[in-house]
Amino acid sequence: METIQVWLEQPLMHTAGGLLALLLAAWVAAIIARRVLVRSLAALSIRTSWTWDDTLVEHGVPRRLAQLAPTLVVQFGIGLVPDLPPALVAIVRNVALACTILFAILAIGATLNALDSVYRRRARNGRSIKSYLQFVKIAVYILGAVVIIATLIDRSPLILLSGVGALSAVLLLVFKDTLLGFVAGVQLTSNDMLRVGDWIEMPAMGADGDVVDIALHTVKVQNWDKTITTIPTWKLITDPFKNWRGMSESGGRRIKRSLAIDAGSVHFLDAEETQRLAGFRLLHDYLEGKRAEVSRWNEGLGEAGRLPVNQRRLTTLGTLRAYALAYLQAHPDIHPEMTIIVRQLDSKGQGIPLELYCFTRTTAWVEYERVQSDIFDHLIAILPEFGLRLYQNPAGGDVRDALAAVVASREEPRTWHAST
Repeated sequence: METIQVWLEQPLMHTAGGLLALLLAAWVAAIIARRVLVRSLAALSIRTSWTWDDTLVEHGVPRRLAQLAPTLVVQFGIGLVPDLPPALVAIVRNVALACTILFAILAIGATLNALDSVYRRRARNGRSIKSYLQFVKIAVYILGAVVIIATLIDRSPLILLSGVGALSAVLLLVFKDTLLGFVAGVQLTSNDMLRVGDWIEMPAMGADGDVVDIALHTVKVQNWDKTITTIPTWKLITDPFKNWRGMSESGGRRIKRSLAIDAGSVHFLDAEETQRLAGFRLLHDYLEGKRAEVSRWNEGLGEAGRLPVNQRRLTTLGTLRAYALAYLQAHPDIHPEMTIIVRQLDSKGQGIPLELYCFTRTTAWVEYERVQSDIFDHLIAILPEFGLRLYQNPAGGDVRDALAAVVASREEPRTWHAST
């Protein structure tokens, strides 16, 4: 019994007991911090109607803060352990301080991630601050790494920071993409050039779809085929791209397509055709006004007006153009407050292009295509009513029918007449 008492009174046992008590205290502090801080905040976030506390818990901010408790206990309690060499106390304290700084940096990074999530959830304009937060995180990580190294070697952080100037060229080379991405992110955001949710086209990078993420180094675009194109952020400053946000915000999407009319089918309207087309509801007022206008013009020509070549006459193509314009103006899915034009373009040997230029009331892709297709379905089907044909290159069936007709004509029996 006396031997055990003597053994316990030795300085080594006091030191071991102190270390054991310190480790036990750190373990208890870790358990209390997890239960009190992590679980309490998690339960509180469920009961409250706020969303920011849920986001903090989701990104692990309370868990990172709870990790500070044992390192702080070791850092401030190591000096209370008896008979420890001062050098060992300094080493343990520095290591504990370095761990405290590390967990604090991780907590700051988790808080910045939570801030980005809260901003994206509440932002109405679609602008992203992720690039700014990533730049701040990189700065915090670099500064934290310097402080941790200075703590472990027991030197002032200013000594290490003073050597950064000599390594500035190397740092600029290493962090070139980071600096370019940060400057590009600032320009994109300050000039409102790009937002999350924008539809952009960048043929040079094979991107055509919605922006899903704007980060410090990259911008992610989900293409319409559901593939993801990753573009360096600085490329959006140096290379051209098209942003369709203006179309979406305007409330109308442009239709700009042409009908190729066969030039051989264009002719003047005769009286019978004019009378028949005047029965079209969309053409009645137009034709009545035009007939009166043309009659006054021709009567003013006097004797010269008797020749058809001197007269003004209505054409099938012009009447179709008037009908298409009236049809678009009366269409319920065409935006009436935006430009509506039906015009004839320059013919280049592929028929006479009759272009429709207007805007739909919707910007949704599927609905837009339906409206556009319905309009052209109607106009193509109604061309024969105007005596017009759609121009198209000869198909295989057309060539076959033509050759068959030639062969049939050659096979017809010929009638010979005797000369007298």
